Amino acid sequence: MNFAEGDKVVTETIDIVTASVVKYMIKNHSTLTAAESCTGGMVCQTITGVSGASGMFTGGVCCYSEEMKMKLLGVRKETLERYTVYSEQTASEMSAGAMKMFGADFAVGITGLAGPGGGTEDKPVGTVYISVRGREREIVRRLNLYEEYEDLTRGRIRQITTLKAMQMVCELCKIPES
Repeated sequence: MNFAEGDKVVTETIDIVTASVVKYMIKNHSTLTAAESCTGGMVCQTITGVSGASGMFTGGVCCYSEEMKMKLLGVRKETLERYTVYSEQTASEMSAGAMKMFGADFAVGITGLAGPGGGTEDKPVGTVYISVRGREREIVRRLNLYEEYEDLTRGRIRQITTLKAMQMVCELCKIPES
């Protein structure tokens, strides 16, 4: 599979998984929100690309700076200082803040390094943290995309992260991926 074919497969899979999430949320009278950093609104764009999403998507926020993460989402300064902006703890506080801000039943929080610069030996480009939460449960993961995929570009990291986030919503809610 060449790079273009791989992007098409990822895009089609994102659409299928997201449609399952939207259908589930509407059927169960549930709402979803997202707080995004490195994906730059791609999760929100993907959700709102599904017909009927207005019945379950309350809104989302793209918080790129640490200041806005603290101001809008309630990410604690102590969290950023101790764990950095690229951490499970920050992703978790982002999803909690979005859930509260938008009054949603479920939330996604994403932070990471989409590159091409900014990576370190400890956290190379392609290191992403995703938190998916409901009122009673949360899943938080560190994705080491640089270990799993070749030819990672900024766009590809954003796409794969969006797909992984939607798959994690399916996992949390026990939604079968169609």
